[in-house]
Amino acid sequence: MNDHIEPFVLEIPDSELDELRDRLRRSRLPERETVSPSADGTAADWSQGVPLAYLTELARFWATEYDWRRFEAEFNAHAPHRTEIFGLGIVFLHVRSPRHDAAPLLLTHGWPSSVVEPLEVADALANPADAGAPAFHVVAPALPGFGPSGRPSTTGWTVDRTADAWAVLMERLGYERFSAAGGDWGGRVTTALGVRHPERVEAIHTFTPYVDVPSEEGDLDERERDGLTEAREFWERGGGYSLEQSTRPQTLAYALSDSPVGQLAWIVEKFHDWTDCGGHPENAVSRTRLLDTVSLYWFTGSAGSSARFYWENFPPERSTPVHVPAAVTVFPREMERLPRSWVERRYRDLRVWSEADRGGHFPMLEVPERYVAELVGAFAAMRT
Repeated sequence: MNDHIEPFVLEIPDSELDELRDRLRRSRLPERETVSPSADGTAADWSQGVPLAYLTELARFWATEYDWRRFEAEFNAHAPHRTEIFGLGIVFLHVRSPRHDAAPLLLTHGWPSSVVEPLEVADALANPADAGAPAFHVVAPALPGFGPSGRPSTTGWTVDRTADAWAVLMERLGYERFSAAGGDWGGRVTTALGVRHPERVEAIHTFTPYVDVPSEEGDLDERERDGLTEAREFWERGGGYSLEQSTRPQTLAYALSDSPVGQLAWIVEKFHDWTDCGGHPENAVSRTRLLDTVSLYWFTGSAGSSARFYWENFPPERSTPVHVPAAVTVFPREMERLPRSWVERRYRDLRVWSEADRGGHFPMLEVPERYVAELVGAFAAMRT
């Protein structure tokens, strides 16, 4: 087994930057949506997908003003490394804290996010402004099939296998015991780590505690009923992307790998629908960060391989009990805000339950200071 760890540099050739700009200039766009904006023209109607006017402007900015080299420099300044695990190249950020009392933290992203998310919070976790707050050595790997990690050429890269790979990664880095956090697929991997490697995992945190839906709701308060109503609306009307990626990822890959505008729309729609944005995605996440995320998918060609992560884990596992200490933060615009009583049936040692006042499905990008505070507070509480 090759257990070598080597520095990694993200550097896309100029020719690929030029090709992207050329493709964007030659995009063949459809007609506009048939629904209309608000009467005063201030709010677009996203009910049929990304409005043409907004996507056209965003693609223009991507082609003419967006600076990919700025992102490369930021990424490469956060100690990216690469190692091979189970035959696949895994790229990860490794931001070590200057504090002697820092503890290792494994931070995993989901879809359609990327290592752009942990990049946003790694410095604050490694070197908090409050000298009395816990500090962390942050390890943030890119999921298999998500750039810049390798794209699997065979089946089998499930959540469980990924969790096992992350355990190997932390061992190679010298971290025998560690905490773990993440949301979306990152939350599932984090939970699987707690299930499969409880002797290695001190505690976990997630903002997406996926659990089975019980046959009876139980006694819920008004806030819980409201969250459950919105979750059901998402299950009924918002899951088309998931079904497609879970069942026909290869077919989808042809379109998204060939069209940067298609890739842009596929991802930006989720930043509108799943964030605490008040109707416009850039109210929650900056245009630059949106395009950092889309560009990373585009340049690494990972539209299809990231979608196959859904196929590998369909239907996703929600029932195995978790016995390691756990913490959950509920962000108000998260799509699946489930009752605490449901969550406690799976997470048997749930020690911290927190409800934030802002944020959605991408809290590392939307409310990074609050996300860091949630992690710091949760892990500090679980140490006592």
